[in-house]
Amino acid sequence: MITVFNPADGSVVGETPLMAAEEVAAAINRTCEAFPAWSAKPAKERSDRLRRWYDLVRADRRVFAELMVKENGKCLTEALGEIEYGLGFIEWYAEEAKRVNGETLPSHAPDASVLVMKEPVGPTAAITPWNFPFMMIARKVATALAAGCTMVIKPAEETPLTAWKLLEYAREAGIPQGVFEMVTGDPKAIGEAFTSDERIRKISFTGSTRVGKLLASNCGAQLKKMTLELGGNAPFIVFDDATLTDAVNGLVSAKLRNSGQVCISPNRIFVQEGIYEDFVAQLTTAVAKISVDQGMQDEFVVGPLINQQAVEKVTSLVSDAISQGATVRLGGKLADRGGLFYQPTILCDMRDSFAMHNTEIFGPVFALYRFKTEEEAIRRANNTEYGLVSYAWTTDLGRAFRLSRSLEAGMVIINSGSVGTASVPFGGIKHSGYGREGGHYGIEEYVQVKYVLMAGQQR
Repeated sequence: MITVFNPADGSVVGETPLMAAEEVAAAINRTCEAFPAWSAKPAKERSDRLRRWYDLVRADRRVFAELMVKENGKCLTEALGEIEYGLGFIEWYAEEAKRVNGETLPSHAPDASVLVMKEPVGPTAAITPWNFPFMMIARKVATALAAGCTMVIKPAEETPLTAWKLLEYAREAGIPQGVFEMVTGDPKAIGEAFTSDERIRKISFTGSTRVGKLLASNCGAQLKKMTLELGGNAPFIVFDDATLTDAVNGLVSAKLRNSGQVCISPNRIFVQEGIYEDFVAQLTTAVAKISVDQGMQDEFVVGPLINQQAVEKVTSLVSDAISQGATVRLGGKLADRGGLFYQPTILCDMRDSFAMHNTEIFGPVFALYRFKTEEEAIRRANNTEYGLVSYAWTTDLGRAFRLSRSLEAGMVIINSGSVGTASVPFGGIKHSGYGREGGHYGIEEYVQVKYVLMAGQQR
């Protein structure tokens, strides 16, 4: 068994099976064997079962939220918000299942008709991270099942209990064995099982760029279809014409979500030099009001990091920056309660040469950089191998459009700290991956296009 610990106090939350290779193979077999029947079901029937799953989970969302707080560490307010976010995908794709439409095209021959059909790609697999243990499962599974695919999931070893509960409710909703399967165990062995089985026609992975590249390399031999949502190094640019209060609030919300352990978390905060000190002062006041505490309470708090390795990474990055001249305006060390809790930290006088500039922090650290011109901000924002999301704050409409074209990211967010919702395409470019999740774009990742020519129609 794999023991799951509460990062807030180290207590045991539960256990999950450490599956042997035979058990993983059996789950993959069930996923593949269930595909013909599931893909043949009318779209309305698939839709109804997803909708039933949505209704059952929504009725017990507090149960899911409390479990998530225990195994992940995020606060209850965030957990409930994640459940609403994840349920949005189940609801969206329950409806989208009925809208996977083909088309007819003008024919190139007088005796023929041209049809374009969309068919489910086949049995699929997914590997999900620990930072959004509910939403990631809901988004991937709902999309695959709506398209007519079957799916086997491997959740993160740190947070598998929420995933198992989602599977339990899916069974109650009438989503049968094989259509949605789950495996837990050694990630390397399971990843190899997914990538090596030729019957699995697509893999969706959310996680580190390093692991994503390994999976892509293994899938390349079979030309297996993939969706990869990998690491980020998000710039957050504040221009001197921005509304500072709104920019500060948007930054705090985006940065401290899940204690900064989010791929779309602002990593490099660029503030135009004329407003730099005012911005830092407002930011410090706002962040200082937020408590660091365990998450089982209704108000927003900054919870623990996921494990000791995460604490050591954040500590090392902060120490390196300070040693090279960064100044600490707030925090800069472990929280007084110790354990895996790290103080929300504000670092000023950052430079692009610091290790933190090129590393996904994954912690509650605000790293602030000065800039002078729009051209400089764009150049420095793009100076990274990643391209998941870029944020910018400005009231200049022309500048907003220039930024939307010039910033190298799969998502550009202007005057907001909020990125995701079920109806939009979520995903990155460069080393942040490829493919999209969400909206009608997401379901296109799970279908293949078939061209049909019907000739010989002349009498």
